[in-house]
Amino acid sequence: MPGSEFGGSQEETMDQAPKVLVTGATGLLGRAVCREFQNNSWAVLGIGFRRARSGILRCDLTDEEAVRGLLQDYKPDVIIHCAAERRPDVVERHTEAAVNLNVHTTSTLAKEAAACGAFFLYISTDYVFDGRNPPYGEDDTPNPLNVYGRSKLEGERETLRHCPGAVVLRVPVLFGEVETVSESAVTCLWLRVQEATEGSTLDHCQQRFPTDTRDVAAVCRKLSERARQDPSIRGIFHFSAKEQMTKYEMAIAIAQAFNLPSNHLIPLTEQPAASTLRPLNSQLNCSRLELLNLSVEPRPFTSAIVDSLWPFTPDKRWRQTVFH
Repeated sequence: MPGSEFGGSQEETMDQAPKVLVTGATGLLGRAVCREFQNNSWAVLGIGFRRARSGILRCDLTDEEAVRGLLQDYKPDVIIHCAAERRPDVVERHTEAAVNLNVHTTSTLAKEAAACGAFFLYISTDYVFDGRNPPYGEDDTPNPLNVYGRSKLEGERETLRHCPGAVVLRVPVLFGEVETVSESAVTCLWLRVQEATEGSTLDHCQQRFPTDTRDVAAVCRKLSERARQDPSIRGIFHFSAKEQMTKYEMAIAIAQAFNLPSNHLIPLTEQPAASTLRPLNSQLNCSRLELLNLSVEPRPFTSAIVDSLWPFTPDKRWRQTVFH
């Protein structure tokens, strides 16, 4: 298509860098994915919706015609589908909207990726498992406990049904460079750590594997680069950090990393009667990635959480002072 809004004719773009389209580019993982590909000489088009801003193309992923037109114009080599409603409690309350984004949008993108020959990578979750018999391999039978897990599992099935050459990448709870501390279930613990004047109870039952978005982004890039050369790179993969921590243990680690008091943090050793069930331990076995040399060594939690949270310290020079 000569002279599209993405610039130039097909002849002009043939010798240019490979093109990746990233959905959810304004989100926690999407921002890291865009940065990772840009830093490795890819042409990146990030798309967002409610938070779309300069440098991000605004597109409603639930509009099938808009998605189809976008892909036909841009002709990406790779699509990384990060956009999702990933907050389990929100999914329970607003199920229709969440399923529309997590399932129907994924179906549309998978169909269009197959039609235009793009490699499609769908980000899924460890919450597709019930947490009763970890660790979980890629071939273990999913059994999600909540609507969020079910919606992501349906997204996986739509991905592989419509685009058999696609990759599903399951990841656990994520944190990274956040715009607000509430953006991640990990960094939001910063608020609890700072409540030093009163006791704060934190879950000490559910085992989590907090994982840095920079590491997930690097795995996405490595999978994409290998898959463009090797069509056997398809199906389901797992990636996760190795450190097993409850929310209480994460909060203690954050307090120690910033030399803050932690006496007020109280471990809650019985699961509260929550409206949204969560798996007790959905640890992922990541050996498939590792055997193919497509994994990365996860960043240690303590140093990675400092990278995420130091901008929110009262004295933002803290990190430079401590580490340099």
